[in-house]
Amino acid sequence: MSKSRLIKLRKELERHGHLYYVLDQPEISDFEYDKLLQELIDLEDKFPDMADPNSPTQKVGGIVLDEFKRVKHESEMYSLNNAFSFEDLKAFDQRIKRSLTNYQYEVEYKIDGLAMSLLYEDGQFVQAVTRGDGVFGEDVSNNIKTVKSLPLKIDYPHKLELRGEVIINKDDFEKINKLRAANEEVLFANARNAAAGSVRQLDSKIAAKRNLDGFFYTVVDPEIHGISSQQEALGFLKKLGFKVESHGKIFDDIEDVYKYIEELELKRSQLNYDIDGVVIKVNDLAAQNILGFTSKFPRWAIAYKFAAQEVTSVIEDIFITVGRTGKITPNAKLTPVLIDGSTVSFAQLHNEDMIKEKDIRINDHVIVRKAGDIIPEVVKVLFDKRDGSQKSYVFPNNCPVCDQEIVRLENEAHHFCINVDCPARLIETMAHFASRDAMDIKGLGEQTIKTLYNENILSSLEDIYRLKTKEAQVLSLQGFKEKSFSNLIMAIEASKDNDLSKFINGLGIRLVGSRASQILSEHYDNIDALSFAKVEELQLISDIGSITAQSIVDFFKNPKNIEMINNLKDLGVNPQAVKTEVLEEGYFANKTVVVTGSFENYDRKALTSKLETFGAKVTGSVSGKTDIVVYGENAGSKYTKAIKLNVEVMNEEEFIKEVENYEKNN
Repeated sequence: MSKSRLIKLRKELERHGHLYYVLDQPEISDFEYDKLLQELIDLEDKFPDMADPNSPTQKVGGIVLDEFKRVKHESEMYSLNNAFSFEDLKAFDQRIKRSLTNYQYEVEYKIDGLAMSLLYEDGQFVQAVTRGDGVFGEDVSNNIKTVKSLPLKIDYPHKLELRGEVIINKDDFEKINKLRAANEEVLFANARNAAAGSVRQLDSKIAAKRNLDGFFYTVVDPEIHGISSQQEALGFLKKLGFKVESHGKIFDDIEDVYKYIEELELKRSQLNYDIDGVVIKVNDLAAQNILGFTSKFPRWAIAYKFAAQEVTSVIEDIFITVGRTGKITPNAKLTPVLIDGSTVSFAQLHNEDMIKEKDIRINDHVIVRKAGDIIPEVVKVLFDKRDGSQKSYVFPNNCPVCDQEIVRLENEAHHFCINVDCPARLIETMAHFASRDAMDIKGLGEQTIKTLYNENILSSLEDIYRLKTKEAQVLSLQGFKEKSFSNLIMAIEASKDNDLSKFINGLGIRLVGSRASQILSEHYDNIDALSFAKVEELQLISDIGSITAQSIVDFFKNPKNIEMINNLKDLGVNPQAVKTEVLEEGYFANKTVVVTGSFENYDRKALTSKLETFGAKVTGSVSGKTDIVVYGENAGSKYTKAIKLNVEVMNEEEFIKEVENYEKNN
């Protein structure tokens, strides 16, 4: 009798969970639901032979892992290309028209969550894998089981892979941050970060407490399941019990699509979940197959991103921070405001001139937005709100960290702390050295470096490569375990063999970023050769101007820098240049090329690299000396100037054809 009751309870709880979390039509109270759940937990303890990994009891968590397993996606998970205006949408529509004559668009909200792929077999939940890099993700199945709106059993006997977004709703997000504030923990920046952090908890009980939710919108290999359109895919998922976003609609014309987007943007603030735009997809799946994919994006879909939201706040204070080069950056402390789903408490003010030009004062009411939907910035001061309590900000004469004098260099907008031993500079320098675009030392982020610096374990770049001798000291610190320490040491040792361009970038030479580092590594075989370079010879290198050349020479003139490089070499760090073979023949050889706009098949960095491989000199501005302008969408003023100067222009399609012709004939 008890076993049959156990089976009945599972079915009953699954039905009530769907009614409550998906349909928002509960039939019983939370108290009654919890009583039934506890009864099931007791019965499962009594009858361990009836264990079921997909029982409703699994939604409360309880698994603790050492680490997540890396999984390769059977079908790559692509990201979407972006549109920011009606003009961008029209350009997208024109590209569709080149391949299709009869098609419709399906339009739905773009959920701002953590992309996830789910697998079901024989009606049972099997696995959940994060998007990762699109090819490989992490198995987070135990945490995804805790999503209360997610069915762990479905009435579908075939293998099914589906995709969507895992989120935390706005009201739950506010509760989480209130609790974290009460416990004096660091607050989550936004609901998406909270969801991502929850999904990546090794203890699934923590994930269960966060009230994860999700929306699902993609069926992988839909034809196998008899689905012929995106609209049908959504209906199919909804019928199986998955939560589907309700604003999906079909349109024949791109102008009607845009009108609907404007309607949806007005409803954005009424939602209990974060969205950052609208997704437009060609509805018919056969048409999607005709259009196919670029290396990064599906050609049949685009994400329209909403304009940056502007809100009013108050500047409570202005303070400065110190970067790795000693650059002093003023920042505004704001009365916290919600912008695009995240709480904003600070904004960069860039430099002293900006503060003066905008006449920004402490206690001012200001308009704030996120530049590019990421970095908070002060747009303008609301002068009519001034009441006499405002105070002008006086830029300091001394560094707030080391108290040494700060200076403003000639022809510079910024002030600098020139004390090379300033703690703030040292921490930022080590963080930059270990960053992905430099030496790419995984596990050595800024917070870890700050902790190790404060414990007198790290105080220089050389100390990074001595860290393996300080295992006992590191493992005695809270949050450090043998496995993570071992992985960190492996990453540090692997970085010794990085190519020269990464090492140059990691040194943090002023005005020398990843692009200039790559250029320098093409001209010098090793760091010693670069250290003896003269200003005159550096200026002869494409894209290395006189100011950058002088900065490079000044860096190597400093005995401390030479001593540091020699110490790194003694510790086994001595990367060599990896030369890229440059073609001396072909259409682009020895031509000056400018790249402008956005591209379907390349990012700008990859396109520039391709052109340089074909012997082109790629520059940043159009002039009478420019031979070709390769342009994409939103090409702007560079394209216009090229037309005026009668410079040859080439779109992406023409560029690809030229490359294919060359590769075919050589």
